[in-house]
Amino acid sequence: MKVTKIMKNPNFRSKFKSDYVGLLYIAPWIIGFLVFQLYPFITSFIYSFTDLSLLKTPNFVGLSNYKNLLTNDKLFYQSLKITLIYVLVAVPGKLLFALFIAMILNMKLKLINFYRTIYYMPSILGGSVALAVLWRFLFARNGLVNIVLSKLSIPAIDWLGNPDIALYTISFLTIWQFGSSMVLFLAGLKQIPAELYEAAKVDGAGRIRSFFNITLPMLTPIIFFNLIMQTINAFQQFTSAFVITKGGPLKSTYLYGLMLYDYGFKYFRMGYASAQSWILFAIIMCLTLLVFKSSPYWTYYEDGGDF
Repeated sequence: MKVTKIMKNPNFRSKFKSDYVGLLYIAPWIIGFLVFQLYPFITSFIYSFTDLSLLKTPNFVGLSNYKNLLTNDKLFYQSLKITLIYVLVAVPGKLLFALFIAMILNMKLKLINFYRTIYYMPSILGGSVALAVLWRFLFARNGLVNIVLSKLSIPAIDWLGNPDIALYTISFLTIWQFGSSMVLFLAGLKQIPAELYEAAKVDGAGRIRSFFNITLPMLTPIIFFNLIMQTINAFQQFTSAFVITKGGPLKSTYLYGLMLYDYGFKYFRMGYASAQSWILFAIIMCLTLLVFKSSPYWTYYEDGGDF
C-alpha cells in the first residue's frame, strides 16, 4: 500500500521519468562499453590461462603461458626493452616540445588562432596509417629529408634501415603529434595569474628564473596528467612500427604492441597473446601508480590538494 502511494506521487513519477530519459541517452555508451570494452577485458583474462587458437578448441593450461613468457621467451624481453627505450624518448620529447610550442602560442601575435590550429592538426590525424606511410616516404633512403640534406652537402642517412637510429626515427613521429598535450599546456599557461610575473619582475627575476619558479610549478598538475596519458599511449604504440618498419631492421623497432599482434594474428596463439596483454597491463598499472605516489613531492596545487 505504501509502495503504491509512493509510485502515484507526482514528484516520484517525474523523477523516475527524468532518470529513465537520462539512462536512455547514455544507453549507446553503456552498451558499447559492455560489449567492446568490459567483455573483451574479462574474456582476455580468461583466455590468458588457455591455449586458445583460431585453429583448435581452447584447453585450460593454467599459468604456463605466463611462465613461458617470463622464463623462456627471449623475444619478450627484447621487445619490452625496445618499448621502454621508445617510451623514454617519445614521452619526454613530446612533453618538452608541446610545452615549448604552447609558450610560443601563448604570446600575443597576429593570426595566433590560425597558428594554434595549424600546430594542432597533426594530433587530429592521430596515429593514422596514412600519416605513418607519409613518415616512411619522408625518411626513406631517397626521401624528402635526405634530399634536403643533400642540398646542404650532408651525406644521406639511412633513417629506417640503420638499427641504431630506426627506433628514434619512429619516435619523432610520436613527438611530432604533440597537439593534445600542447592544448592542455596552453590552457594551463592562461590560468597562471599575471600578478605573479609582475611581482617576480619587481624582485628582479628574469625570464628563465620566472619560468622555473613560477611557470613550471604552476604547470605541474598538467605535466602530471600529460605524463600519465602519454606514457599509457606510448606503451600501446603499434601503428608506426607496423607500417613504417615492420619491426625491423633486425627487430630494432619491434615494439611490444607489434609482438602482441604477431602472436595473436600471425601465429594464431591467442591465449599466449592474451597473457602478453595482461603483463603489459600490469606494467602500465605499476608505472601509473608509481607516478601517482611520487606526485605529492613534485606536483603543486593552489588549494593544497593532492590525490
